[in-house]
Amino acid sequence: MHTVEILGTQVAYAVNGQGPALVLVAGTGGTLDSNWGHLVEPLAARHTVIRPDYSGSGETTDPPGEFSLALLAAQVLAAADAAGADTFDLAGFSLGACVAAHLAAEHPGRVRSLTLLAGFPTGDDPRLRMQSALWLNLIRHDPHDFARLVLLTGFSPAFLGRMDAAQLQQWADAVVVSNRWEGITRQILLDTRLDIRPLLPRITAPTLVIGCAQDAMVPKEHARALADAIAGARYAELDSGHLAPFEQPEAFLDLLTTFIDAPRG
Repeated sequence: MHTVEILGTQVAYAVNGQGPALVLVAGTGGTLDSNWGHLVEPLAARHTVIRPDYSGSGETTDPPGEFSLALLAAQVLAAADAAGADTFDLAGFSLGACVAAHLAAEHPGRVRSLTLLAGFPTGDDPRLRMQSALWLNLIRHDPHDFARLVLLTGFSPAFLGRMDAAQLQQWADAVVVSNRWEGITRQILLDTRLDIRPLLPRITAPTLVIGCAQDAMVPKEHARALADAIAGARYAELDSGHLAPFEQPEAFLDLLTTFIDAPRG
């Protein structure tokens, strides 16, 4: 684990492997380990994998106040800089997809390719706002029920149905343990405020947008909207719930590595 200081924050990040740099950005409440740890080994065989924790997650420390996409994107870029990556492939999941899109729009010369998994262009959507309000209420009153709701809406019914009671409890406990509750609260509030639609036409990096066909948390229409707004973006879909890095890790890795390893003319 390493740290780098940027804008009054101490950003924790990890670096694994050798080869072209690949930066992975986690989703709301996710950490560099909880979202990406199980995928590092196959990726690090051919890439230098850089995984930052942005404000509100993991070991990153930050002052009180509202988060912004600009702050989170600056933290991700600072980790890439500290790891010696002048240019890099960039992949973001959920809120991390919004952070990655912001970074790619503001720093086009740094991003070789952009992969956006289960992202959304704006939190100003009635369904997403209702979900965020419910999350915040459960975090205040019963974090374990918050964890159970995340599993219910994050995984497809078939995937969830294959777990027994002990496995479900283990997953719920992992969600509770991995979260910093004050931090995820500020991240959820950012989810409700963000709007990257004006930035999307400015993205010039080759872009792959991945939607999740059974996503009840951030329905695939949001990913399609991202793809439609980014010039030349390719759209692909995983037969998965929102938590595709866990539900369909091999299929996600195949899409990601095929895209970032493709020759660029």
